[in-house]
Amino acid sequence: MPEGNERFDVVVVGCGNAALCAALAAKENGASVLVLEKAPQEWRGGNSYFTGGLFRFAFDNVDEVFDLVGDMSDTEKSGVEIKPYTSGGFFADLYRLTDNMSDPDLANTLIFNSLPTMKWLRTKNVRFVLASGRQAFKVGGKLRFWGGLVLEAVGGGVGLVDFLIERAEKDEIEIRYASKATRLIADRMGAITGIEVRGENGPYEIEADAIVLGAGGFQANTEMRCRYLGPDWELAKVRGTPYNTGEGIQMALEVGAQSFGHWSSSHTVQWDLGAPPFGDRKVGESFQKHSYPFGLIVNIHGQRFVDEGADFRNYTYAEYGRRVLRQPSRIAWQIFDQKCLPLMRDEYRIREVTKCASDTLEGLAEQMEIDVEGFVKTIEEYNAAVQDTEFNPTILDGKKTVGIDPPKSNWAQKMDAPPYEAYGVTAGITFTFGGLRTTKDSQVLDAENKNVPGLFACGELVGGLFYYNYPGGSGLMSGAVFGKLAGEGAARHAGKA
Repeated sequence: MPEGNERFDVVVVGCGNAALCAALAAKENGASVLVLEKAPQEWRGGNSYFTGGLFRFAFDNVDEVFDLVGDMSDTEKSGVEIKPYTSGGFFADLYRLTDNMSDPDLANTLIFNSLPTMKWLRTKNVRFVLASGRQAFKVGGKLRFWGGLVLEAVGGGVGLVDFLIERAEKDEIEIRYASKATRLIADRMGAITGIEVRGENGPYEIEADAIVLGAGGFQANTEMRCRYLGPDWELAKVRGTPYNTGEGIQMALEVGAQSFGHWSSSHTVQWDLGAPPFGDRKVGESFQKHSYPFGLIVNIHGQRFVDEGADFRNYTYAEYGRRVLRQPSRIAWQIFDQKCLPLMRDEYRIREVTKCASDTLEGLAEQMEIDVEGFVKTIEEYNAAVQDTEFNPTILDGKKTVGIDPPKSNWAQKMDAPPYEAYGVTAGITFTFGGLRTTKDSQVLDAENKNVPGLFACGELVGGLFYYNYPGGSGLMSGAVFGKLAGEGAARHAGKA
């Protein structure tokens, strides 16, 4: 246990992308900074570790993308086709997917700060590469990117965490592992003056001018999931860290912070049926199964229940896991034939996969242990409904079905090229959408919409940005944007910036 009365200008709670960006920004602005991480060192990185490291940001021309990568030859540049993803396009995607509910101040801040924050991350030695394997297909001799998402951190989420922690250590920011923040300390006027910590050797207190909460949502807390998301959510698998259990939110609410956002919704994906209850750091994000737009999804009765081609994967994957949770036994199967295989992501080829294969539809259904007659009928009706138009995986190609429900609105090819493959999935929750109300500068607000002096928040525990769904890659981007702003604001509050 630390001796004496410790004091820091800024204490950051959490050790993922958002929290580390806050710590780096506070340090950059002259503050003394301590990072508290509840998890042991071998679990550092929070949910960020389990991501693909993809960042969604607005850019007006492709040179802004190339500048972030930094080491591309002219030949490499000429071999890709990337359309501008303007702030207007980002706005349209965010509001379309959140049912026009996203808080305007938060949305504006995210979008207009996205490119500057990407440039700032580069100054912190975070390296980026084109997400060619995830977000592009080769068409007409060029890699054509789709869905407004083009860059990922080198090494994915693991690489991102390593870059940020390496920079934090270089900046002499102390990261204290196995140190759980348990209570915010406030004076009689409600201003935050410190934090209570439970370390490996017992509890202690730290004095601080400002606290930044970046400790994630409540997705790993089964009781909170059931209370706020509803029945059966305690049965969902957690695709990331087991340490995001909502204490950061609860601590803030206890000192009068305002709850905000879509508390009954979450980012939930299709996750391998055989995956463990929480994330596996060796497998990482590869339990996800995201090539479903080019195949079909059926439940144990052999029935389809979603429009697999409703939109690009970026815009449906965070919602479709919830659809699977509502199916009988919380199980679904993604079905592909040989035409689909060249389009499928690497995650389908890992050793730890729930897979069946057969030369016949009947044999495939028997292996999946689902309704054989129902499954064969579904495929036959689907094949008869497919329209004979051109297939193009890089656009919403309009190659659809007619006369069946649910339809398949894009990329509908007949399922007729054996051998067939099936991959078992269930619901894997990524993060929850409800949390704390903050200003566009990441200052936490109380129930009267006044600042809680000295309290800032960033990352998954901020409410009001995402409702129902979200555009892929905007989670890490919002964490970086609001983490940077929170760190800067905390340093200012401490009189350093």
